[in-house]
Amino acid sequence: MSKKTDIRPAGTELYFINASMRMPLKFGKETIDEVVVARVKMRVRRVDGRDAEGWADTPMCVTWMWPSTIRCDERSHTILEFCRLLATEWSHFDVEGHPMEIGHAFQENALPKILDAFNGARAEREPMPWLAALVCCSAFDIALHDAYGMVNEVPVYETYNANYMNRDLSTYLEPAAADCAVSFKGLYPEDFKATHVPAGIPAWHLVGGKDPLDESELTGGEPDDGYPVILRDWIRRDGLKCLKVKMVGNDSQWDYARLLRVGKIAIEHGVDWLTSDFNCTVTDPLYVTSILDKLMADHPRLYGMILYVEQPFPYELEKNLIDVHSVSARKPLFMDESAHDWSKVKLGRTLGWTGVALKTCKTQTGALLSMSWAKAHGMTLMVQDLTNPMLAQIPHCLLAAHAGTIMGVETNGVQFYPEASRPEAAVHPGLYRRRDGCVNISSLEGPGFGYRLNEMRRILPDPESLITVHPYPV
Repeated sequence: MSKKTDIRPAGTELYFINASMRMPLKFGKETIDEVVVARVKMRVRRVDGRDAEGWADTPMCVTWMWPSTIRCDERSHTILEFCRLLATEWSHFDVEGHPMEIGHAFQENALPKILDAFNGARAEREPMPWLAALVCCSAFDIALHDAYGMVNEVPVYETYNANYMNRDLSTYLEPAAADCAVSFKGLYPEDFKATHVPAGIPAWHLVGGKDPLDESELTGGEPDDGYPVILRDWIRRDGLKCLKVKMVGNDSQWDYARLLRVGKIAIEHGVDWLTSDFNCTVTDPLYVTSILDKLMADHPRLYGMILYVEQPFPYELEKNLIDVHSVSARKPLFMDESAHDWSKVKLGRTLGWTGVALKTCKTQTGALLSMSWAKAHGMTLMVQDLTNPMLAQIPHCLLAAHAGTIMGVETNGVQFYPEASRPEAAVHPGLYRRRDGCVNISSLEGPGFGYRLNEMRRILPDPESLITVHPYPV
């Protein structure tokens, strides 16, 4: 049965905003120094004819969403073309309901067909992967959720329940096994939210593979812009307690030495927690377990500081059915790039993964479904960054606050392009500057995601596309 709060998409506007990084960011074998942020305005119309608009940003981080030997600029061009295509498809998507229902229908029914047709039209070239399609789709999906809150004048996290949704989670999710004690009948995402939503959220700082750890690694080409450069200064300025260390995953000596160096600085400056991110480049669990075992034997304090291990193994689980129980027996092991949706989380659990790193850049709808499935099956959660600037930081941190993570939220947009978020930071300073090791969401208020967009003084470029439809009589 439909509800008076139900909506349909009624039009989109798409903008591309360039953001230059103050320091290069290395992911896998590639390094980038700028990114294009896709900003979406989604107009929706409620069944009674009332309309409103919602907004979202997603950085198109091509090295993460589409690892390849193809040049970065070629992949980026393809991704932006796909975003333009989605602007049209979303505007004419004729499904009514709650954003969870609309978003799920788009991802399950429309997006695969759109991607297949898109790749078919460029058959002589490497196909764009599903993860890239999800990231492109996420800005539209997040804007849809925001618009729903705006048109119904309610914070969006108060709508993930039976009062607003037409279908419970059993419509979308299946338990791990037919005889499993888990049932999603009569349950909604709200049933899996944290019981307490903190204003202050512990912040994880990214120690990238190109980041200088101390003065000995400075080249003289670092920015002189008032922000820290070396790790010690970041820790002191922001009161950091959590560090995420990027590994290379194909040079165990370098990775081990990197952990030791970062760990020494961490201990000296009162950091509590570390995590290691192997960038999906490992194919043998022995690579990871050997590093962990040596660390436990030789540096037990550092071993104890490692809270979890993040995604050492390749993206596509079906093609890489690696049994990872040996790693998760030592430390919690979190899926990130592989966790495209709840069904991949389900597969990962059978292989030995024990946690899920949620990302809003895989859609708000998908993140909430994965959150619910994982929690129902005893898996722990993190919320990981995509170097989120501008509006992207807000749904990202709200997800961490409401999901209830193992420890805070990764947030590194403030490291790599803090000036890109100056208009948003003027309204929400606690979200774009880490203090006492935390970000703070207390400035978020009002309907939708609580952006307070009318207070932000951002000048947008000309829209890439502006599409309006009217699914209901005005």
